[in-house]
Amino acid sequence: MKHLLTGAALAALITACSGAAKEEPKTASSEPVAAFNKDPYPSTYRAYPGVVTAITGATIFDGEGGRIDNGTVVMADGKVLAVGGADTAIPAGATRIDAAGKWVTPGIIDVHSHLGDYPSPGVEAHSDGNEITSPVRPEVWAEHSVWPQDPGFSRALANGGVTALQILPGSANLFGGRSVTLKNVPARTVQGMKFPGAPYGLKMACGENPKRVYGGRNQMPGTRMGNMAVNRQTWLKAQDYKRKVAKEPTTPRDLQMETLVGVLDGEILIHNHCYRADEMAQVMDMAKEFGYKVSTFHHAVEAYKIADMLRDNGVCGALWADWWGFKMEAYDAINENIPLMHKAGACTIVHSDDPNGIQRLNQEAAKAMGDGRRAGIDIAPETAWTWLSYNPAKALGIADKTGSLKAGKMADVVLWNGYPFSVYTRPERVWIDGALMYDANDPKRRPVSDFELGQPGEGDVK
Repeated sequence: MKHLLTGAALAALITACSGAAKEEPKTASSEPVAAFNKDPYPSTYRAYPGVVTAITGATIFDGEGGRIDNGTVVMADGKVLAVGGADTAIPAGATRIDAAGKWVTPGIIDVHSHLGDYPSPGVEAHSDGNEITSPVRPEVWAEHSVWPQDPGFSRALANGGVTALQILPGSANLFGGRSVTLKNVPARTVQGMKFPGAPYGLKMACGENPKRVYGGRNQMPGTRMGNMAVNRQTWLKAQDYKRKVAKEPTTPRDLQMETLVGVLDGEILIHNHCYRADEMAQVMDMAKEFGYKVSTFHHAVEAYKIADMLRDNGVCGALWADWWGFKMEAYDAINENIPLMHKAGACTIVHSDDPNGIQRLNQEAAKAMGDGRRAGIDIAPETAWTWLSYNPAKALGIADKTGSLKAGKMADVVLWNGYPFSVYTRPERVWIDGALMYDANDPKRRPVSDFELGQPGEGDVK
């Protein structure tokens, strides 16, 4: 969604999200559930080669709220080997980088992206993020639309320091399909980018989008109460299917139900597009009714109204700094949303939902810090970095692997050429699993997609 959409842009968006209702495809198969492979499209990701590297003299934000001045980060074998002060031991033969006057952070993780599903150039032939043929489409998987050659991936790496990201289906549907978490590396296939061991997500949506897309065709939902009714009826079917499979393992497979049962079993995480506080509260009650958990509410411009409820239910809020007013459910947003959520002790995340915004998430966090300061909520910069790395990792179920600079975790690291919350600062170097993937001082370390290489005059990341 864009900030303050023009009439023409809104009309185009509605057109993109609309389409004639069609007959439900057959999603069941004769293959018994007993033979069900839960990972039929496994990650083939392999880390790029790296060398033992020590970054010295930097100011370090460790991603979990810690700060080290004149610090050292050591990477080896794709992992963080050590993080500490100037006296940190450095292995013999390590490549040393003098980072005096610079900052080191964990790589940024964006929990809400459509890169690859709505790639650049933004033409209709590339519009693969919304399967709008029914309000209930949990059987579709975002990864089956991801185009690895999207130039947006390399822009997010080089301009934004983004090392991992979640690709979501769009928000036309109540149940939009499965998401996938990727490492931000060049690969020939989406499987070569898939974050190893990351759980799947299920994209859901409440509010205006589903009722606008479907309600005009004499098809539920056409109202917010219709949204909830279709949601509840769908979860009832999922519970029934789960009981049926437990009783009779030879039950034919159903791709819709497999995703929903994965949620009920705690294997697939809910990422719910939801703006209004009242609807978020209802969704949390619905989750309790049917025995699942919401990982994160995305956009959530009214999260500040129920920050304590989100905290108490262990639900994250993935938020913008100042987008508002582009539709009625975004009207009651305030710039203090992020700092108020943080002050309440809720899991707070800065996200993009935009191919340009993903390149400037550090600046979005900086705006939120400033808005908080003006409201009397002073948040230290090392604490604010949790919004960009550790909290997103928690929401995606990968915080044990990445999101902070701790020994044994993936060496997903950014060296910034200045204070990372400044609009003048850019990534100088970016490592993913200890491999140097971007170096602003080395044109050969500026990733360019195969698509760009095929275009006259293209190929140089500016």
